[in-house]
Amino acid sequence: MIRQPTHAPDPPPLPGRAGAGGARARIALAHDWLVGYRGGEAVLDRIARVAARLGETHVLYTMFDDGRPLTPAIDALAHETPWIARLPGASGPLRRWMLPLYPSMVASLSRLLAREHKRRPFDLIISTSSAAIKGLLPPLSTGGKPVPHLCYCHSPARYLWSQSDEYARGRHGGLRAMGLSLFGDRLRRWDRATADERHITRILANSTHTAAEVERCWRRQADVVFPPVRTEFFTPPPGPGHTREPFWLLAGALEPYKRADLAIDAARLAGRRLVVVGTGSQESRLRAAGRRRAGQGGGDHVTFMGRVPDQELRRLYRTAELLIFPQVEDFGIIAVEAQACGLPVVARRAGGALDTVIDGITGALFDEPTPEAIAAAAARAPRGPTVAAACRRNAERFSEAGFDAAILAHATALLNRGPA
Repeated sequence: MIRQPTHAPDPPPLPGRAGAGGARARIALAHDWLVGYRGGEAVLDRIARVAARLGETHVLYTMFDDGRPLTPAIDALAHETPWIARLPGASGPLRRWMLPLYPSMVASLSRLLAREHKRRPFDLIISTSSAAIKGLLPPLSTGGKPVPHLCYCHSPARYLWSQSDEYARGRHGGLRAMGLSLFGDRLRRWDRATADERHITRILANSTHTAAEVERCWRRQADVVFPPVRTEFFTPPPGPGHTREPFWLLAGALEPYKRADLAIDAARLAGRRLVVVGTGSQESRLRAAGRRRAGQGGGDHVTFMGRVPDQELRRLYRTAELLIFPQVEDFGIIAVEAQACGLPVVARRAGGALDTVIDGITGALFDEPTPEAIAAAAARAPRGPTVAAACRRNAERFSEAGFDAAILAHATALLNRGPA
């Protein structure tokens, strides 16, 4: 999907806490990588906007950057990367194969951060992470204590802690599995060690599921702040008498853990057409499987649309019968976008869906990751105008304004407290 933010103008800056020399607070931002615009980058964009209200935000530290424009708020920042990220292909196809180097890349960024802090001190660091960037080592303030670090956690690294088997599926799965078996234990030790209070002052989790994972993996407590969903853009169809069409929708990155294969098989089992939006490493394999099944008399029940603009995605949310959400997500913004448009969701009874989908009211939850379980849940999923209204009310709990207020409160508390 092509994600283009459509936001109202930002509110005026806030007085904030005075930084070094009486100036406005100076805030450094950090993000795992800048290689496309998805849910994590939407969160980064909102955080950058909130941080700009609190103080000066000129620098973004990231492990990889492929140079493409993302949003005005992100593009306005100077992007600092380690030297290895500037090698040919490092921020492209090679990124996933450089996992064993992530700790050294974060260490390099920590040195860059310390150098810049020495030149002109930072008052706060805000990171957004689902991989390794949360391991940045904050520099010491003039009082000898670490600069406060607020980490917004999408998930402790899934490939290390929760979904190693899923990452070993599909193309190159065997090589991924071999790499995790060789380096997994060492990386998990590093990941837990760099989640301590010397590295991170306060952790925010994007769901109750992620908060539980933070406690399990890192032995830390986290406050839950749901991600921002563009409920002012994703809205129900205008006008009365709208009818939905008899097709299911699957939207998102076509990666192994997203389990698009389950949705495709469930749609065939239920005799429903499935529209698939998105691209990813599994796209060619899924397309080939669909062609084989059609050639064997299985029918051509899947339509792959690839990337689509947000206006087209909204149209699909407004016209589909159901959104199929077969994976375990830490939160799952797409499930909330769909409900904001009045579309009920069929989701796995796990992860972020437990926060976002109300079984029997805004969709249906299933337990086993099988096509049969998905088809059965789809058959009992609620439908109709009252369900669409319930979906919309539920989605409004996850607005951008609510997210901004929560980040503002946590960041202000750390700025007012000063170094940990």
